[in-house]
Amino acid sequence: MEDAQESGGCLEQNQKYCVERPIYNQEILQGQLHKRERTPQSLRLNFLTTLESTYGKAKSHLYSFLPILKWLPRYPVKEYLLGDIISGISTGVMQLPQGLAYALLAAVPPVFGLYSSFYPVFLYTFFGTSKHISIGTFAVISMMVGGVAVRQVPDEVISVGYNSTNTTDASDYYSLRDDKRVQVAVTLAFLSGIIQLCLGFLRFGFVAIYLTEPLVRGFTTAAAVHVFTSQLKYLLGVKTSRYSGPLSVVYSLAAVFSKITTTNIAALIVGLTCIVLLLIGKEINLRFKKKLPVPIPMEIIVVIIGTGVSAGMNLTESYGVDVVGKIPQGLSAPAVPEIQLIPAIFIDAVAIAIVGFSMAVSMAKIFALKHGYTIDGNQELIALGICNSVGSFFQSFPITCSMSRSLVQESTGGKTQIAGALSSVMVLLVIVAIGYLFEPLPQTVLAAIVMVNLKGMFKQFGDVAHFWRTSKIELAIWVVAFVASLFLGLDYGLLTAVAFAMITVIYRTQRPQYRILGQIPDTDIYCDVEEYEEVKEYPGIKIFQANTSLYFANSESYTSALKKKTGVDPCAILAARKKAQKKHAREVKKANKTNDVEASVKHEIANDGLPVNGKFAYVDAGVQDGSPDELEHFVEPKTNIHSLILDFTPVNFVDSVGAKTLKSVIKEYKEVGVCVCIASCSGPVMNELTRLNFFDNTVTRELLFHSIHDAVLACQVKDRSASQTLYLLENNTTHFKQKLCCPHV
Repeated sequence: MEDAQESGGCLEQNQKYCVERPIYNQEILQGQLHKRERTPQSLRLNFLTTLESTYGKAKSHLYSFLPILKWLPRYPVKEYLLGDIISGISTGVMQLPQGLAYALLAAVPPVFGLYSSFYPVFLYTFFGTSKHISIGTFAVISMMVGGVAVRQVPDEVISVGYNSTNTTDASDYYSLRDDKRVQVAVTLAFLSGIIQLCLGFLRFGFVAIYLTEPLVRGFTTAAAVHVFTSQLKYLLGVKTSRYSGPLSVVYSLAAVFSKITTTNIAALIVGLTCIVLLLIGKEINLRFKKKLPVPIPMEIIVVIIGTGVSAGMNLTESYGVDVVGKIPQGLSAPAVPEIQLIPAIFIDAVAIAIVGFSMAVSMAKIFALKHGYTIDGNQELIALGICNSVGSFFQSFPITCSMSRSLVQESTGGKTQIAGALSSVMVLLVIVAIGYLFEPLPQTVLAAIVMVNLKGMFKQFGDVAHFWRTSKIELAIWVVAFVASLFLGLDYGLLTAVAFAMITVIYRTQRPQYRILGQIPDTDIYCDVEEYEEVKEYPGIKIFQANTSLYFANSESYTSALKKKTGVDPCAILAARKKAQKKHAREVKKANKTNDVEASVKHEIANDGLPVNGKFAYVDAGVQDGSPDELEHFVEPKTNIHSLILDFTPVNFVDSVGAKTLKSVIKEYKEVGVCVCIASCSGPVMNELTRLNFFDNTVTRELLFHSIHDAVLACQVKDRSASQTLYLLENNTTHFKQKLCCPHV
């Protein structure tokens, strides 16, 4: 067996191919190819085909818009149901405390976190394409919502434009403030959902690609710092204002440390105890992941213990510990969001919509790749848009995919969206039946849950070392996203990071790698001559490659690199030629002046009947007019390049500026006797050049070749033909000179 493998390896190493074919340029190749002819169909057949196609498209669109119609009828109950039930219960147990905790981040009462954990999650079951992500509240989005809510409705003053009454009671004031913030959060959900719906229907799912991984990771790391800072006051039990906008982290830290002496010791002890318990639970789940049938639900355990301790010891009355407070029982009636708020929060809604979609689609792609199915980015936009916009009528704030819950849902055996639906049902039971039991829950417990869940995000600081080793540009994107989001706020930070990422794309296209290619001997393979010793260049032929497209932003750098790499600058050659011509003209003029006397003497000798040697006459003529050899010596700069091949393999597109630049290059090099060819030009680029009127009488498709090797062989053939013609011309010129100098020959 080993011998067979060794012989097979030898065969693979010694395999060769040999193809004998003509040298193809695009003119010849297009002449030999025939486009497919489509036979016209009858009117009846056209009608039936259109009808069938319309029915198929309508059915496909319906299944695409409601994916549940496609997978639910084929749901394998015996195989999937048990796993989905266990996963749904595990995720629901985790979703309950996170919904309560993240509501504090969104600056709304905790019950609205439960609403946001029910309506959107249930709706996603019908419209989503991912089988494993857990939709609902998420720290980053909640933090962004809270920043907008606090900006629009500050702690101190209720913004102008709201109907308010003069109240002296603190509870009434806070209740009124919370109601206004809820309206801001609900309107944000409605507007961000509408934006996501519009982007989805317009097939703009590709916008997520502009949120590159380093950008998202830097942004979420900064968001984790924002979230952690905002929870310090709940952990310590101090009373401070909530800040938003630029430098909000600095102001929040300053406010907390200025009141550090008023720390509520009871709240701090409860919070730290919960943090320790949560960290121990997560460590146990991580170490014994394969042995445990389901992860230990430490978050709900901590919530139950914290609620029991608070109620039993009466922490609110005895120690002044802040608790969750009133949780209304049952679902609230639907209401229309405050439409008049839209102009003030539109930019924030765009940022929330894009960030939310980016989070969801990135996690969905990870699970889809792992489990071997596909997701539709545009349908994910539509699903999130429906979840946010419809959920806003039932007082839910913006949602997206949660990383931690998604991992739990997938690891506990979840197979389909049924798991998410079951988790939402569990939240519904709490809202309808037992929500009031969590009213004594200390806010410091929720702060502990939020802080521990940030552990994974804080690990992203390790990206700095990773990107330092792999890519300095991606490191710069990460750092800019982190610093901008940390100090400018999450909204302006995200815009700054996206702008910087686009600048890096422009920078890369304007500073590509330029190479001169050579041939690996006895092959049609061409590589960088500076990288490999075996690679050799053809005499008189330069092959130039740039790993970028040719358009307005890099056309100038392309021509500059071309001249530098090839060593042939047509402008410099033409300038040298003009200078040599002027110098030669001055020397001829000077020679004419000094030889006037000799000319008159020769004239007198001729009149006296003395014979004149033809050679003298020729030399005189040469002095006056310049022989071809002498003229060439003066005006032709020395260049050994007769052909230049531009490798267009990496070129994806060419715009009008690039086409004009390319045409100018061909003409400039032609003036100095260098033929420019284009190799490996793709079909779309060829169509773009045709549309841009690139081809004319001087620039034809004969200059375009199917491959580099075709172009090299054509240049060699052309050079040999030119050399033979030049040889014949030189021989004829010599023969003519001999006749002129020696008439008797």
